[in-house]
Amino acid sequence: MMRSVSLSTPYTPPEGFPNMFQAAAWLISQFYNLTSDYVSAIALVAVVIMMLIFPLTLKSTKSMLEMQRVQPEMKRLQNQYRNDRQKLNEEMMKLYQEHKVNPLASCLPMVAQMPIFLIMFRVLRHLTLLGSDGTFNPGYISKTSKLYMSLDKSKEMLSVGLDLSLTPIKAIQASPGKGVVYALLVIVLMGLYFVQQRMIASRTVSPTMSASQQKIMQYLPVFFGLFQLFFPVALVVYYISQTIVRIAQQQYITRRFYRGEHSLGQQAQAASAKAREIAKQDGSGGGGIFGQMKQDLAKAKEQPK
Repeated sequence: MMRSVSLSTPYTPPEGFPNMFQAAAWLISQFYNLTSDYVSAIALVAVVIMMLIFPLTLKSTKSMLEMQRVQPEMKRLQNQYRNDRQKLNEEMMKLYQEHKVNPLASCLPMVAQMPIFLIMFRVLRHLTLLGSDGTFNPGYISKTSKLYMSLDKSKEMLSVGLDLSLTPIKAIQASPGKGVVYALLVIVLMGLYFVQQRMIASRTVSPTMSASQQKIMQYLPVFFGLFQLFFPVALVVYYISQTIVRIAQQQYITRRFYRGEHSLGQQAQAASAKAREIAKQDGSGGGGIFGQMKQDLAKAKEQPK
């Protein structure tokens, strides 16, 4: 019989299973020992995590650029073998081997960050949840730790004048004047997401991304920011810290891969532009998976019944 897991109580993993929740909480606790400040501890954890993931980000960026560089060849193969899916797959594999590219390598940071995102979300939620008596009962951290003792039986998680356990929406409802500061943090987060997205979009244009898909990508920061109105400010602090580091990393990536006329990034951009021209000449016009579905549907209609 499966056991239900409540967000209000810490999850105890099966015996022998690595408890990544406790590991993440331990890391926050160690930085709190150094700083005696919740915001600083959370921000430092975000920095450490982003630095650990950065080598994967560099590797995936290089792989993505190498994939973009062969996009004209990929488009030609798709046009040549559009009616023979098996032959197309075979030729694509040959192309990957010839240019030593791995189409899955660009997914490495996403694969690595997803479990980390879920772990940090749950840990920070449990540090800020109030029990039935209106006080904290921190989960995942040792009861002898400085962090636990500072939170245990407390009603607020105060740092830099903010209660990190409050959600922005509750802070606004309780006191519109003070709640503005909490709302501003969410606005700052959305602004940082826009900056990060613009940095990436300015150098990466996919020949298969339709206008509607680009619109969705533009509004994702707004949607994600609005969700943060309903989560503790501790999470907002974590995401802000993480995004600041990510912006700095993106600046480094731009300098490393896009500086110079013959850089890998410039070659990839030129190849993407060429692939878009091939797509226009072919009449497909890109559109990603939705564009491919439209093409398949059009072909099906043309076939005699």
